[in-house]
Amino acid sequence: MKERARFTVGFDLDMTLIDSRPGIKDAYTLLAAETGVFIDSDLVVSRLGPPVEWELANWFPDDAVPEVADRYRAIYAVHGVEGCLALPGAHAALDAVRAHGGRAVVVTGKYGPNARLNLDALALEVDALHGTVFGPEKGGRLREEGAQVYVGDHLADIEGARAASAFAVAVATGPYDMAALGAAGADVVLPDLTAFPGWLADYLDAQPA
Repeated sequence: MKERARFTVGFDLDMTLIDSRPGIKDAYTLLAAETGVFIDSDLVVSRLGPPVEWELANWFPDDAVPEVADRYRAIYAVHGVEGCLALPGAHAALDAVRAHGGRAVVVTGKYGPNARLNLDALALEVDALHGTVFGPEKGGRLREEGAQVYVGDHLADIEGARAASAFAVAVATGPYDMAALGAAGADVVLPDLTAFPGWLADYLDAQPA
């Protein structure tokens, strides 16, 4: 294996590294019961990606959203974390980055402290975590970390990679299929993270030493 300069790979969290749908559904169901406001939690988990405030605006008046968002995050921290699962290939993807001498960072729209709870609960070890950023806003955090690659499941993750001038790797484990991710401009589309270690090795071999 040829010697390489230090590199960094960024990862999204929800539906990229973890299947957060069970925990998020439980948290929204509890929030609905507590507030007396109907929330279709099945619909919510079918379109994960944007910030919580965006989703809550579909169910609550605008002036109530900030307070309800804080309550949702508190409920999730207690009741939602245990329901989440590592997606197939998640641990191996992070291990592959380290095996090649790289750094793995998470840049996510999820509230940072809750994202940390998810990572710790599932023993997903990363070198840095940045929360509460979405779409092109992710570009700034990726640039700060020097990420050359960003992996995500959402169309907005492709926008984040573009904003950082990073290579956009899309995985079809979220709300979009491979065709949609490719049409949105991903540099490469993988069915899931189980294909990532092999792709990474090929990608790095093609880079200048």
